[in-house]
Amino acid sequence: MKTTDFKMHMYKRELSSVRHVMQLRGYSPRTWQAYIPCLYQYFEAVPGSEHSFDECKLRNYLLSLQSEGLAPNSLNMHLAAIKFYKAYILKDFTKLNLQFSKRPQRLPVVLSRTDIQELLAVTHNQKHNLLLSLAYGAGLRLGEVRMLKLKNLDFREGTITVRQAKGQKDRITIIPSKIIGDLGVFVERKEPNDFVFESERGGSMAARTLQKIFENSKLKAGIIKDATFHSLRHSFATHILEDGTDIRYVQALLGHSNIRTTQIYTHVMNPHLKHIKSPL
Repeated sequence: MKTTDFKMHMYKRELSSVRHVMQLRGYSPRTWQAYIPCLYQYFEAVPGSEHSFDECKLRNYLLSLQSEGLAPNSLNMHLAAIKFYKAYILKDFTKLNLQFSKRPQRLPVVLSRTDIQELLAVTHNQKHNLLLSLAYGAGLRLGEVRMLKLKNLDFREGTITVRQAKGQKDRITIIPSKIIGDLGVFVERKEPNDFVFESERGGSMAARTLQKIFENSKLKAGIIKDATFHSLRHSFATHILEDGTDIRYVQALLGHSNIRTTQIYTHVMNPHLKHIKSPL
């Protein structure tokens, strides 16, 4: 076997172990799919790193990535992947004297209440309108809308149980009272295990389809903000904070583990800014 083939075989074996351990620990496929290319690159750049750990070599490796212009978020992904490998594959739990790279703080893109009204007004397809309304009115992620099943809706209580969301966490959020009647009629012939928003062929809708629905409505409404489907969730959080909802309740509705994640929305609230006049 050639040296390169042997190395490839060894890497695949080690990376397969990473995938299995991550699956057993409940990490999402999206996470291990991001970690594995980082580890492969690390093994290639630092020979022997798949079998032993050297903090000095890791520091030099990360500095080389930084000098190549790798963004802070990507740099942090590499470090997180290597930390996982060090702890759970090499069983090396010694403290690592390396900190994550500071991320640039970017404010979320939030649609105004008028933007939301206009977006929904131009969405004439009932399924699409309910889909966007629920994403905004319940603060759901795109994947949560896609995978939502009838059995997760409680029309009596006006609540949604979001199952195994980001971080493998369940949470409860609200069904907007404004659409509860139309939503009830929309799903009345569905079975408990049916998706609320099924594709034309049955089963869950594709993520790209939901993004396209949002983009088409945004275009029709003439909204020029750099908004995405996820902006509906950002808008939900911002608007209920503006309405005076306690931030701890907002944290629970969004399913954030850390209150600091929720606090970002306090920077884009503007109920008081509207009443401030420029001196010009």
